[in-house]
Amino acid sequence: MGSIAESTQQALVLLVGGDPGLWEIVGISFQVSLTAIAIATPVALAVAFLLAFGRFPGRRVLITLFNTFLSFPAVVVGLTFYLLLSRQGPLGEWQLLFTQPAMIIGQIVLALPILVAMGHSSLQAVDRRAWETARTLGASRTRAVYTLMREARFGLLAALLAGFGRIIAEVGASMMLGGNILHYTRNIPTAIALETSKGDFAQGIALGIVLLLMAFMLNGLLQVVQGKGRQTA
Repeated sequence: MGSIAESTQQALVLLVGGDPGLWEIVGISFQVSLTAIAIATPVALAVAFLLAFGRFPGRRVLITLFNTFLSFPAVVVGLTFYLLLSRQGPLGEWQLLFTQPAMIIGQIVLALPILVAMGHSSLQAVDRRAWETARTLGASRTRAVYTLMREARFGLLAALLAGFGRIIAEVGASMMLGGNILHYTRNIPTAIALETSKGDFAQGIALGIVLLLMAFMLNGLLQVVQGKGRQTA
């Protein structure tokens, strides 16, 4: 019990003291995950819009696939892209394995199902007549799409927060694709796994506190967004 209390105390010292190694890991984690979510979001919104308002063969199959991929294990995504990006794989010439771009690719794939599924649900909740009205009043397609996105903004923001929370905390794909390289691909989850396995609980606890605080802030922001959405409705 004393060891746990001592490790927790050391963790707080690392956090408050601004330990360079600790905050470098936090910085890498946010850099990779923010890049991934920034790339995935426009693609996901476009797909979600097509699924919500488009009418084409295979639409229901696509919706089912994206909903299925919501529970796709991160380690399976990591294994799939590890095989693709390895030297013997079809994409081995890109030499991306054990790099930040490889981690970003894995996180994009993990974020897309959440963004598409939740984005589709949010856009479906918007009255379809809003699109027809905007077009009838002479709005361009781009303007009409913007109008619909604005109507569903609270649900779309909730999807964005959920997607970001999913990828910044995952360990399987990041470990396999990034290799947990110090000063380059070591992020919060992989560092926690490594330090805990070595018996260095102080840094693991400190990084765990960072993740918990981030999860608390994301959930708090989500509650505020959902509250505003209910007030506006």
